[in-house]
Amino acid sequence: MSISQSEYKSIKEKSVSGRYVVNEQILDFLEKNKKQLLIKTVGKSVQGREIKSLQLGKGPSKILMWSQMHGNESTTTKAVLDFVNFLNAGSVSAKLILEHCTLLIIPILNPDGAAVYTRINANEIDLNRDAQNRTQPESVVLKNVFDGFKPDYCFNLHDQRTIFNVGKTPKPATVSFLAPAHDIERSISRTRGISMQLIVAMNQVLQEMIPGQVGRYDDGFNANCVGDSFQMLNVPTILFESGHYPKDYEREHTREYIFHAILQGVTIVAENAIHKFQQKDYFKIPENGKLFFDVLIKNAHIIDSSLAEGEALGVLYKEVLKEGSVAFEPLVDKKGPLVECYGHETYDCLNEINLKELRQQSFYQMIKG
Repeated sequence: MSISQSEYKSIKEKSVSGRYVVNEQILDFLEKNKKQLLIKTVGKSVQGREIKSLQLGKGPSKILMWSQMHGNESTTTKAVLDFVNFLNAGSVSAKLILEHCTLLIIPILNPDGAAVYTRINANEIDLNRDAQNRTQPESVVLKNVFDGFKPDYCFNLHDQRTIFNVGKTPKPATVSFLAPAHDIERSISRTRGISMQLIVAMNQVLQEMIPGQVGRYDDGFNANCVGDSFQMLNVPTILFESGHYPKDYEREHTREYIFHAILQGVTIVAENAIHKFQQKDYFKIPENGKLFFDVLIKNAHIIDSSLAEGEALGVLYKEVLKEGSVAFEPLVDKKGPLVECYGHETYDCLNEINLKELRQQSFYQMIKG
C-alpha cells in the first residue's frame, strides 16, 4: 500500500532532517512519544552512549528493524521515525499493522559513529563485518535483541553511495534491495525466498513513484555480514539501501520512498499476503551498476591539457562533517574516456554554455589542469 504525498507530509518527523542524525535527536523523539511506545535501553556503545529500542504493536508477526549500523547512513533512520508517526496517527491501515504485527526498532545502532559521521564505530570496526565474532558492544546488543525478540522478519536499513545506477541505464538507484544469501552458492532457501517475495511487493509500489530507479544489490555471500548471518538462522531478512534521487543530497526525497517501502513490506506481512508475489519477479529487478559520478565533465581536455582529446573527468563528493552539518567536497575520482559513465550533473566543455557554467562552479579551480 501507499499513502498520498499530503498524508506523508502530515506524518513526516519535522525535528529530524538532512544527513547528520545523532542519538540526541532520537532520545528527544522517544521522550516526545513515550506514552505510545515501549522504550528500552538495550545496551551502550563503546563510548557509553545509550542504544535505545522502541516497540509497538501487539500482533503475532514479529518484525525487527535496525538503522544506522553505519553511523553515516541516516536516511533510513529518518524514514523509521516517519513510520512510527504513521503508526501512531491511528489510521485504519496503522491499526491493521498494530493488530497483526509487533515491531521492535533500533533507530541508531552505532551512536558513536553517528556523532562523528563515520561508517565505523569508535573502535574503528565495521559492525556489518562483525556478525560472527561480535567483538564490539554494538554487535552484541543487536544479537541479544535478535535472540530475545525472536523475530519472524528482519529489516536491515542502510544508505548507499551516489555511484550506483540501475542496470546499465542512466537512472540512479534511488532505492536498492537485497535478499541476502545464506550460503556461498547463493541458493534459495524458504526464508530467502520469502525475503524475495517481500522485495517484489515493495518494488511494485516504488515503481509507481520512481519508475526504473530501484536496483538489486550484489548478493555475494559473507557470513560476517549481519543480514547474511540472520538469513543463515532462517529468518527472512531484507537489506534496504537508500540511494540518490536527483538533486537530493540531503536525501529527503529518498527518505519518503524508504518510508513507502517499509509501509508496504509491513502491510503485506500484516495482511498475510506474501503468497501473492512471485519469487521469480525478484530477479527482474536490475542489478546495481556503478556508473555514476556526482559530476561528469566531458571533453575535459579543453580545461586540462594532460588529457587526450575527448577524455573526461569524473568527480565524486566526499562527505565531511563540518560544524554540525555534512559538507560535500568534490574530488577528482577518475580521468579517461569514461564513455559508459553518467553524471548526476554533466558538463560538456565543447558546449560554450556548459563551459561558462562550469567555470562558475566553486570546484572549478580544483579540477582544471
